[in-house]
Amino acid sequence: MANYRTSESKREQFRRYLEKAGVLDSLTNVLVTLYEEPEKPNNALDFLKQHLGVVGPETADVEALRLEVVELRQKYEMVLEENKELKAKLSHYEPQQDEGRTE
Repeated sequence: MANYRTSESKREQFRRYLEKAGVLDSLTNVLVTLYEEPEKPNNALDFLKQHLGVVGPETADVEALRLEVVELRQKYEMVLEENKELKAKLSHYEPQQDEGRTE
């Protein structure tokens, strides 16, 4: 019997926590919105996610962005290598310019 009360106490604490954080109000509002929808959506879970603001980018968008990141990293590496080569060429010509000057 004591175990039952402990469990009930934990539930009550958790319920108060959710209420204080505004979770219960948000869920209630979204569920009421779903209930009042004249045409129920095919996927209720997606409806809840959209109205709670947890829907992320579409998977196609995510995949496109990943590919773009890979391409940009490759371009970045190429530009770094080119920069390194150009600096080496520049350093090869700079000492000659300094030696040729008469001060």
